[in-house]
Amino acid sequence: MYTIYVKFTCLPQRREDFIEKVKLTGILDAIRKENGCIKYDYYLSEKDPNELLLIEQWESKQHQQIHINQPHMETLREFKGNYITNTVLGEIELL
Repeated sequence: MYTIYVKFTCLPQRREDFIEKVKLTGILDAIRKENGCIKYDYYLSEKDPNELLLIEQWESKQHQQIHINQPHMETLREFKGNYITNTVLGEIELL
């Protein structure tokens, strides 16, 4: 299994709008239906109203690499800048 986290810094008061846009455009459903997707969930920081955490779990790193090149991910990248100011990625090793 391959697990990564993505920490987003959102524009003020745009965090929930971003999540809603990802859902309304069908991107979230499309991602979760991708081959190899085990988990793709957003988590809200209770401390920082502009922070958003995404946890992705894939059957393999190759599945995740295929995921980032899907057409719906290009659509997400087109509007992401309207909501997100910074993105930090990291891998998680689960034993």
